[in-house]
Amino acid sequence: MSAFDTATTASSAGQQWNAQDYAIDAGFVPTLGGAVARLLDARAGERILDLGCGDGVLTTELALSGAHMQGVDASPEMVIAARARGVDAKVMDGHALAFDRAFDAVFSNAALHWMPDPDRVLEGVRRALRPGGRFVAEFGGHGNVATITAAVQAARVAHGHGASAFQWYFPTADAYADRLRQHGFQVQLIECLPRPTALPTGVAGWLRVFAAPLLDDLPAEARATVRDAATALLADLPRNAAGQPLADYVRLRVLARRR
Repeated sequence: MSAFDTATTASSAGQQWNAQDYAIDAGFVPTLGGAVARLLDARAGERILDLGCGDGVLTTELALSGAHMQGVDASPEMVIAARARGVDAKVMDGHALAFDRAFDAVFSNAALHWMPDPDRVLEGVRRALRPGGRFVAEFGGHGNVATITAAVQAARVAHGHGASAFQWYFPTADAYADRLRQHGFQVQLIECLPRPTALPTGVAGWLRVFAAPLLDDLPAEARATVRDAATALLADLPRNAAGQPLADYVRLRVLARRR
Protein backbone atom coordinates (compact mmCIF):
# COMPACT_ATOMS: atom_id res chain seq x y z
CA MET A 1 0.00 0.00 0.00
CA SER A 2 2.87 2.26 -0.30
CA ALA A 3 3.73 4.99 0.74
CA PHE A 4 1.77 3.36 3.25
CA ASP A 5 -0.37 1.51 1.79
CA THR A 6 -2.22 -1.66 1.44
CA ALA A 7 -1.68 -3.84 4.44
CA THR A 8 -1.14 -7.52 4.51
CA THR A 9 -0.63 -8.20 8.15
CA ALA A 10 -3.15 -5.84 9.61
CA SER A 11 -3.77 -7.88 12.72
CA SER A 12 -0.13 -8.41 13.68
CA ALA A 13 0.76 -4.78 13.02
CA GLY A 14 -2.13 -3.47 15.10
CA GLN A 15 -3.60 -1.83 12.01
CA GLN A 16 -7.24 -1.95 11.00
CA TRP A 17 -8.26 -0.76 7.54
CA ASN A 18 -11.35 1.09 6.37
CA ALA A 19 -11.62 0.97 2.58
CA GLN A 20 -13.55 4.26 2.33
CA ASP A 21 -11.08 6.18 4.51
CA TYR A 22 -8.22 4.59 2.60
CA ALA A 23 -9.61 5.77 -0.73
CA ILE A 24 -9.93 9.32 0.61
CA ASP A 25 -6.68 9.72 2.53
CA ALA A 26 -4.40 7.23 0.73
CA GLY A 27 -5.65 7.12 -2.84
CA PHE A 28 -2.18 8.25 -3.92
CA VAL A 29 -0.76 4.81 -3.06
CA PRO A 30 -1.94 2.84 -6.13
CA THR A 31 -1.43 5.92 -8.29
CA LEU A 32 2.25 5.99 -7.34
CA GLY A 33 2.56 2.26 -8.08
CA GLY A 34 3.01 2.90 -11.77
CA ALA A 35 6.80 2.55 -11.76
CA VAL A 36 6.84 -0.84 -10.07
CA ALA A 37 3.93 -1.97 -12.28
CA ARG A 38 6.04 -1.15 -15.34
CA LEU A 39 8.92 -3.11 -13.84
CA LEU A 40 6.59 -6.11 -13.48
CA ASP A 41 5.70 -5.88 -17.20
CA ALA A 42 2.66 -8.15 -16.83
CA ARG A 43 1.80 -10.10 -19.96
CA ALA A 44 -1.30 -11.78 -21.33
CA GLY A 45 -1.77 -15.30 -20.05
CA GLU A 46 0.55 -14.99 -17.07
CA ARG A 47 -0.63 -15.90 -13.59
CA ILE A 48 0.36 -13.17 -11.13
CA LEU A 49 -0.15 -12.95 -7.37
CA ASP A 50 -0.73 -9.45 -5.96
CA LEU A 51 0.57 -9.74 -2.39
CA GLY A 52 -1.17 -7.10 -0.27
CA CYS A 53 -3.67 -6.15 -2.96
CA GLY A 54 -5.57 -3.75 -0.71
CA ASP A 55 -8.70 -2.38 -2.34
CA GLY A 56 -7.69 -3.78 -5.74
CA VAL A 57 -7.22 -0.53 -7.65
CA LEU A 58 -3.76 -1.43 -8.95
CA THR A 59 -4.69 -5.10 -9.36
CA THR A 60 -7.45 -4.20 -11.81
CA GLU A 61 -5.02 -2.04 -13.79
CA LEU A 62 -2.55 -4.92 -14.03
CA ALA A 63 -5.34 -7.20 -15.24
CA LEU A 64 -5.74 -5.00 -18.33
CA SER A 65 -2.55 -6.65 -19.62
CA GLY A 66 -4.46 -9.92 -19.99
CA ALA A 67 -2.66 -11.50 -17.04
CA HIS A 68 -4.71 -13.63 -14.63
CA MET A 69 -4.50 -11.76 -11.31
CA GLN A 70 -4.94 -13.29 -7.86
CA GLY A 71 -5.10 -10.86 -4.96
CA VAL A 72 -4.45 -11.61 -1.29
CA ASP A 73 -4.65 -9.31 1.70
CA ALA A 74 -4.94 -9.85 5.44
CA SER A 75 -7.64 -7.21 5.78
CA PRO A 76 -11.17 -8.58 5.21
CA GLU A 77 -12.41 -5.02 4.63
CA MET A 78 -9.89 -4.48 1.83
CA VAL A 79 -10.64 -7.85 0.26
CA ILE A 80 -14.34 -6.98 0.15
CA ALA A 81 -13.46 -3.72 -1.62
CA ALA A 82 -11.20 -5.55 -4.09
CA ARG A 83 -13.88 -8.11 -4.86
CA ALA A 84 -16.33 -5.28 -5.52
CA ARG A 85 -13.95 -4.21 -8.31
CA GLY A 86 -14.02 -7.70 -9.77
CA VAL A 87 -10.69 -8.87 -8.35
CA ASP A 88 -10.29 -12.53 -7.44
CA ALA A 89 -9.15 -11.73 -3.90
CA LYS A 90 -8.71 -13.85 -0.79
CA VAL A 91 -8.08 -13.05 2.86
CA MET A 92 -4.60 -14.40 3.54
CA ASP A 93 -1.70 -13.51 5.82
CA GLY A 94 1.41 -12.61 3.86
CA HIS A 95 3.43 -14.73 6.30
CA ALA A 96 1.46 -17.86 5.39
CA LEU A 97 0.96 -17.92 1.63
CA ALA A 98 -0.86 -21.10 0.63
CA PHE A 99 0.41 -21.56 -2.92
CA ASP A 100 2.87 -24.00 -4.49
CA ARG A 101 4.50 -23.17 -7.85
CA ALA A 102 1.27 -21.49 -8.95
CA PHE A 103 2.48 -18.16 -10.37
CA ASP A 104 4.74 -16.71 -13.03
CA ALA A 105 5.21 -13.61 -10.87
CA VAL A 106 4.52 -12.30 -7.39
CA PHE A 107 3.90 -8.55 -7.25
CA SER A 108 3.64 -6.32 -4.19
CA ASN A 109 3.19 -2.57 -3.89
CA ALA A 110 3.49 -0.73 -0.56
CA ALA A 111 2.70 -3.74 1.58
CA LEU A 112 5.83 -5.60 2.64
CA HIS A 113 6.78 -3.05 5.30
CA TRP A 114 3.68 -4.14 7.22
CA MET A 115 5.01 -7.71 7.48
CA PRO A 116 7.40 -7.99 10.44
CA ASP A 117 8.87 -11.40 9.55
CA PRO A 118 10.40 -11.03 6.07
CA ASP A 119 11.91 -14.52 6.10
CA ARG A 120 8.50 -16.16 6.37
CA VAL A 121 7.20 -13.87 3.64
CA LEU A 122 10.04 -14.73 1.26
CA GLU A 123 9.65 -18.44 1.98
CA GLY A 124 6.03 -18.17 0.87
CA VAL A 125 6.84 -16.02 -2.15
CA ARG A 126 9.47 -18.49 -3.37
CA ARG A 127 7.12 -21.42 -2.84
CA ALA A 128 4.35 -19.63 -4.75
CA LEU A 129 6.58 -19.01 -7.78
CA ARG A 130 7.35 -21.38 -10.58
CA PRO A 131 11.08 -21.93 -11.22
CA GLY A 132 12.41 -18.81 -12.94
CA GLY A 133 9.39 -16.79 -11.80
CA ARG A 134 9.92 -13.18 -10.86
CA PHE A 135 9.30 -11.27 -7.66
CA VAL A 136 8.65 -7.56 -8.20
CA ALA A 137 7.97 -5.31 -5.24
CA GLU A 138 8.14 -1.80 -3.93
CA PHE A 139 7.80 -0.91 -0.26
CA GLY A 140 9.22 1.32 2.44
CA GLY A 141 13.01 1.45 2.55
CA HIS A 142 15.43 2.53 5.26
CA GLY A 143 14.53 6.04 6.47
CA ASN A 144 10.95 5.96 5.18
CA VAL A 145 8.70 8.53 6.93
CA ALA A 146 11.39 9.06 9.56
CA THR A 147 10.31 12.66 10.19
CA ILE A 148 6.67 11.75 10.71
CA THR A 149 7.52 8.81 12.96
CA ALA A 150 9.84 10.96 15.07
CA ALA A 151 7.09 13.56 15.49
CA VAL A 152 4.59 10.95 16.68
CA GLN A 153 7.11 9.54 19.15
CA ALA A 154 7.98 13.02 20.41
CA ALA A 155 4.29 13.83 20.89
CA ARG A 156 3.79 10.62 22.84
CA VAL A 157 6.70 11.38 25.14
CA ALA A 158 5.65 15.01 25.60
CA HIS A 159 2.23 13.87 26.80
CA GLY A 160 3.64 11.32 29.23
CA HIS A 161 2.99 8.12 27.30
CA GLY A 162 6.53 7.07 26.42
CA ALA A 163 7.67 5.99 22.98
CA SER A 164 5.90 3.22 21.08
CA ALA A 165 7.84 0.01 20.55
CA PHE A 166 6.25 -0.54 17.13
CA GLN A 167 8.49 -0.48 14.06
CA TRP A 168 7.72 -0.98 10.40
CA TYR A 169 10.09 -3.15 8.35
CA PHE A 170 12.18 -0.64 6.39
CA PRO A 171 15.37 -2.44 5.27
CA THR A 172 18.36 -1.12 3.37
CA ALA A 173 18.83 -2.33 -0.19
CA ASP A 174 21.95 -4.31 0.79
CA ALA A 175 20.23 -6.04 3.70
CA TYR A 176 17.19 -7.02 1.63
CA ALA A 177 19.34 -8.20 -1.28
CA ASP A 178 21.22 -10.49 1.10
CA ARG A 179 17.93 -11.84 2.44
CA LEU A 180 16.64 -12.52 -1.07
CA ARG A 181 19.77 -14.47 -1.97
CA GLN A 182 19.50 -16.51 1.22
CA HIS A 183 16.01 -17.55 0.10
CA GLY A 184 17.07 -18.70 -3.34
CA PHE A 185 16.50 -15.60 -5.44
CA GLN A 186 18.74 -14.04 -8.06
CA VAL A 187 18.60 -10.28 -7.56
CA GLN A 188 18.35 -8.45 -10.87
CA LEU A 189 17.56 -4.96 -9.58
CA ILE A 190 17.34 -3.43 -6.13
CA GLU A 191 17.46 0.25 -5.20
CA CYS A 192 16.36 2.65 -2.47
CA LEU A 193 14.80 5.80 -3.87
CA PRO A 194 13.89 8.96 -1.94
CA ARG A 195 10.40 9.94 -3.10
CA PRO A 196 8.87 12.95 -1.34
CA THR A 197 5.15 12.22 -1.44
CA ALA A 198 2.34 14.76 -1.34
CA LEU A 199 -0.35 14.07 1.25
CA PRO A 200 -3.63 15.22 -0.32
CA THR A 201 -5.52 15.33 3.01
CA GLY A 202 -2.54 16.60 4.97
CA VAL A 203 -0.59 15.12 7.83
CA ALA A 204 -3.80 14.59 9.82
CA GLY A 205 -5.20 12.38 7.05
CA TRP A 206 -2.01 10.32 6.90
CA LEU A 207 -2.00 9.83 10.66
CA ARG A 208 -5.65 8.75 10.63
CA VAL A 209 -4.95 5.99 8.11
CA PHE A 210 -1.45 4.82 8.93
CA ALA A 211 -0.41 5.74 12.47
CA ALA A 212 -2.63 3.32 14.41
CA PRO A 213 0.21 0.90 15.28
CA LEU A 214 2.10 3.75 16.94
CA LEU A 215 -0.94 4.73 19.01
CA ASP A 216 -3.12 1.66 19.55
CA ASP A 217 -1.89 1.15 23.11
CA LEU A 218 -3.41 4.49 24.14
CA PRO A 219 -7.01 5.35 25.09
CA ALA A 220 -9.03 7.02 22.35
CA GLU A 221 -8.77 10.52 23.83
CA ALA A 222 -4.99 10.20 24.25
CA ARG A 223 -4.63 8.96 20.65
CA ALA A 224 -6.42 12.05 19.39
CA THR A 225 -4.29 14.32 21.55
CA VAL A 226 -1.05 12.76 20.31
CA ARG A 227 -2.19 12.92 16.67
CA ASP A 228 -3.01 16.62 17.06
CA ALA A 229 0.34 17.30 18.73
CA ALA A 230 2.24 15.42 16.01
CA THR A 231 0.35 17.32 13.31
CA ALA A 232 1.42 20.58 14.93
CA LEU A 233 5.04 19.44 15.11
CA LEU A 234 4.93 18.70 11.38
CA ALA A 235 3.46 22.04 10.35
CA ASP A 236 6.75 23.05 8.72
CA LEU A 237 7.06 20.08 6.36
CA PRO A 238 8.00 21.15 2.82
CA ARG A 239 5.04 21.60 0.50
CA ASN A 240 4.39 21.21 -3.19
CA ALA A 241 3.03 23.89 -5.51
CA ALA A 242 -0.53 23.01 -4.46
CA GLY A 243 0.33 23.56 -0.79
CA GLN A 244 0.18 19.87 0.13
CA PRO A 245 2.74 18.69 2.72
CA LEU A 246 5.44 16.35 1.44
CA ALA A 247 6.14 13.21 3.47
CA ASP A 248 9.71 11.90 3.47
CA TYR A 249 9.04 8.61 1.72
CA VAL A 250 11.86 6.28 0.74
CA ARG A 251 10.92 3.37 -1.50
CA LEU A 252 12.82 0.12 -1.92
CA ARG A 253 12.21 -1.34 -5.39
CA VAL A 254 13.23 -4.88 -6.29
CA LEU A 255 13.20 -7.34 -9.18
CA ALA A 256 14.40 -10.85 -8.36
CA ARG A 257 13.93 -14.30 -9.86
CA ARG A 258 13.47 -17.66 -8.22
CA ARG A 259 16.43 -19.87 -8.99
